[in-house]
Amino acid sequence: MSFAVSEKTRVPLIDLKRQYNGIKEEINSAIQDVLDSQAFILGPQVKEFEDLFASYCNTKHAIGVSSGTDALLLALKSLGIGNGDEVITTPFTFFATVESICNVGAIPVFADIDPESYNIKPSSIENCISKKTKAIIPVHLYGQCSDMDPILEIAKRHDLKVIEDSAQSVGAEYKGRKSGSMGDLGCFSFFPSKNLGGMGDGGMVTCNSKEIEELIQMLRIHGGKPKNFHAALGINGRLDTLQASVLIKKLGHLDHWCDERRQKASYYTEKMEGLDLVTPKIMGFNKHAFHLYVIRTKERDTLMEHLKANNIDCAVYYPVPQHLQKCMAYLGYKEGDLPQTDLAAKETLALPIFPEITREEQDYVIEAVKDFFSTSVQ
Repeated sequence: MSFAVSEKTRVPLIDLKRQYNGIKEEINSAIQDVLDSQAFILGPQVKEFEDLFASYCNTKHAIGVSSGTDALLLALKSLGIGNGDEVITTPFTFFATVESICNVGAIPVFADIDPESYNIKPSSIENCISKKTKAIIPVHLYGQCSDMDPILEIAKRHDLKVIEDSAQSVGAEYKGRKSGSMGDLGCFSFFPSKNLGGMGDGGMVTCNSKEIEELIQMLRIHGGKPKNFHAALGINGRLDTLQASVLIKKLGHLDHWCDERRQKASYYTEKMEGLDLVTPKIMGFNKHAFHLYVIRTKERDTLMEHLKANNIDCAVYYPVPQHLQKCMAYLGYKEGDLPQTDLAAKETLALPIFPEITREEQDYVIEAVKDFFSTSVQ
């Protein structure tokens, strides 16, 4: 096809209405069941979803919580991590990863990323370890797991805990192991735009320890057990029954949706071969879930303007890495300290991808990208 600006064509980054319309009867029926029962807080659907999700992730336990952010917060609290402790993580992530560390009184310590996967680079972790280090939080970015075996080996050697930030990677696998099943705990988000998204906020913590499961169950209800008797300081962090009811239905479609994302990603990659950009690298040990399809180019900002001018949604994840955020200035990091992260923040761009995106929409995106590079070369 020859590229021409289409005023009628708008390609969204994600279209949740299409997903909903495809399973509308299932979702509406699930919601109606909750409305009929009026069991809005920790109704039976929460436990049902927890059991289903634990089985899906191949973990012994799963605890439904109010958001992915609270999943991280409760995971840290359950391990006793607090004032003055250090937690090593990646600066190339959503702010919630770092915010949760700070909100338990701990200190984030940043390791640089691998430039191909954009995940934390295991070899960069070792130099970050001190006597105060208590845990590592690898983030499985864009739907691809970090290289977990060397991370787990480092953690074992230094007696550190590992919390997987799996907010973007539900449905992903590392060497046949599900995201969220490899560390001491896994933390998931069910924000509506995620591969498994609710109709509002929601999250999950996975683990294999009965002790940690019971502790997080207590912490998510203000640290009270039984009610009004508080053994610890917790939060109001429960998963709503309405969200659980929706997520039960969506979980049955998750693998199909992830397969569709992989197919759409493969088509993008095939059709954009030879252009002056870097398409996503699927590491050999991974099964990518493609929560996001992220390309890389030195002309990122002008390409983004070109796509938006042609009614194509795109987004930058993340323009300011966490070590350079204003509220993190007290840590003393400066640009250049983590060079691979700094470059990725300047060069990466997410293109539209979701299971229901059409071939015609993808072709329009591809032709717009090709048009940009053919014009920029002239």
